[in-house]
Amino acid sequence: MVLRKEAEKVSSLKDLAKECGVSVATVSKALNGQPDIADSTRERIRAAAHRMGYLPNAAARALKTNRTYNLGVLFVDERQSGLTHEYFSAVLDSFKVEAEKHGYDITFINHNISGKTMSYLEHCRYRGVDGAVIACVNFYDPQVVELVNSEVPVMTIDHVFNNRMAILSDNVSGLKALVKQAWACGHRRIAFIHGEKTAVTENRLAGFYQACEELHLKIPEEYVREGIYHDADRCAAETRALLELPQPPTCIIFPDDFSALGGYNAIGEKKLSIPEDISVMGYDGIYLSRVVKPQLVTYQQNTTALGRTAADKLIELIEHPRVTLPEQIRVSGRLLDGGSVRIL
Repeated sequence: MVLRKEAEKVSSLKDLAKECGVSVATVSKALNGQPDIADSTRERIRAAAHRMGYLPNAAARALKTNRTYNLGVLFVDERQSGLTHEYFSAVLDSFKVEAEKHGYDITFINHNISGKTMSYLEHCRYRGVDGAVIACVNFYDPQVVELVNSEVPVMTIDHVFNNRMAILSDNVSGLKALVKQAWACGHRRIAFIHGEKTAVTENRLAGFYQACEELHLKIPEEYVREGIYHDADRCAAETRALLELPQPPTCIIFPDDFSALGGYNAIGEKKLSIPEDISVMGYDGIYLSRVVKPQLVTYQQNTTALGRTAADKLIELIEHPRVTLPEQIRVSGRLLDGGSVRIL
């Protein structure tokens, strides 16, 4: 009986207001993210709500705010790696954690509901999501474009649409950092196996060529080859082609750490050693890069900041649409050292 009374005690806004020494209206504003109270007051009320186990009634909150506190996640991985794709998995996990801090749940958006086929926009409307984050999709898909151009607030990851919010990993700076690191180690014949044509690839290619120009490096066309993201077999084939050139490169940059495994295998097949015979670099900075032998020199993307910022900005767009301007935010990563690059 005592436990029941205690549960009833913390189920009321009035009790929370009394605990904090403020009005019910102030508590409501703090819990609903209204801007017209001090940040210190808002945090104090939210901390008290967490401590007391207060959970607002979702249906009542939805009626009052005209929001469902549900965010859609559109994630379509054509490589079929799903959320085992460590980079996007980490970004979306950070997004989820930050969204939950603001009182939002997430729903994955797809084409099928109980056997019925519908568009991404129809699914968003069916679920009544307040907004959606879009990652790892074909951004030129008409259904994706339809969703982006709809009334649903959207945040895209690693792709920019005109007049829409986007969060971007700084891929230009990432490739420049890798090229300059290889150059600092004495390499002048640097090859780049990039991924398929996407906005990410375009930025990485720009970073590669910018760094080469700044360093006065002349890179043969055959040193720049198209692979496929997260495809070790395809990148192994491109590595073999590079190694068979009359003047092969001394260092190869791969599209991602997972694909670099294909390079490791192809180099081993030729009875060559890393880094004694050829140097190797990756991209992403996933766990695999830390355990492969030799440890991979790579550029680690800041997945925590990417996911957190995507959630914060999307929620800001949802809750304050009149004052939130669409912007493109770039998040920098960092170079991770390893044993895969030889100093010449």
